[in-house]
Amino acid sequence: MKTSLPFICNPDYPFARQWIAALQQAMPDEEVVPLSALDAHARASCTVAIVANPLPQDVRQLPQLRWVHSVWAGVERLVADLADLELNVVRLVDPQLAETMAEAVLAWTLYLHRDMPLYAAQQTRRQWLAADYARPQDTTVGLLGLGALGEAAADRLAGAGFNVCGWSRMRKSVSHVECFAGAVELPAMLARTDILVCLLPLTVETRGLLNATTFAQLPHHASLINFARGPIVCDDALRAALDAERIRHAVLDVFSIEPLPPDSWQWAHPRVSVLPHISAPTDRQTASAIVGQNIRRYRETGEIPESVDLARGY
Repeated sequence: MKTSLPFICNPDYPFARQWIAALQQAMPDEEVVPLSALDAHARASCTVAIVANPLPQDVRQLPQLRWVHSVWAGVERLVADLADLELNVVRLVDPQLAETMAEAVLAWTLYLHRDMPLYAAQQTRRQWLAADYARPQDTTVGLLGLGALGEAAADRLAGAGFNVCGWSRMRKSVSHVECFAGAVELPAMLARTDILVCLLPLTVETRGLLNATTFAQLPHHASLINFARGPIVCDDALRAALDAERIRHAVLDVFSIEPLPPDSWQWAHPRVSVLPHISAPTDRQTASAIVGQNIRRYRETGEIPESVDLARGY
């Protein structure tokens, strides 16, 4: 007899049906259903659920829940919403996600490196002017975050000829990357960075990390790509740095409030490219296969996969 396995998401999420279908295909021995399909007995006995930014009150309807498997890599909101529960939170670790992010990092690094914002602005003014060409080996890309996403991005960037340096909380050794670690070494990495790419998780330590002080440590006219989380960047400090042309251009895929409100300054700023959180969408097929393997192992052995360190937030 199949076990009912709830998929819990925000009621407004438009892809719940597609996720349930993909998860069901990956787990034929389970019955993957929305939370609303569970009767009182099933809710009382459920020990594991799959989640996608669920409402916390929905998760609390499962009193015996031991762990949840997120289909997203970022789980800071989930951890905060459920902090009072004795619950293991498992984040998605999918190699395909890293490859998708690496593709986006390379694409938008090249966008900045080849002066695409300049030429887009010139087109609106009907100007035919060529800027000087800079070689990739004369440009240094600094990566904030050297986890799975950062390592994959570093590999793509190095393969395209860029100099790559990277910073992480703890010391790392990554091929083709000059590595820096800890708060003491962050200014040194920023000082040599032409294009700064943020791939950090949102934690107590990283919230507001990119602020007036850190922006001032970048070379004049450096650029920023934020593919991490919006609150890592202090919006007022970024706006001031852009207005002063200390930051040449910012590619922003994440924001403190999403969707980005229509009256937000980023939409109209000439030195900002706004993206709707699309740098690394989760692949439902590969993610469902990974979730399925983890839940199958749990059913067979009782083993819960490696969970988020609640103190670190990732």
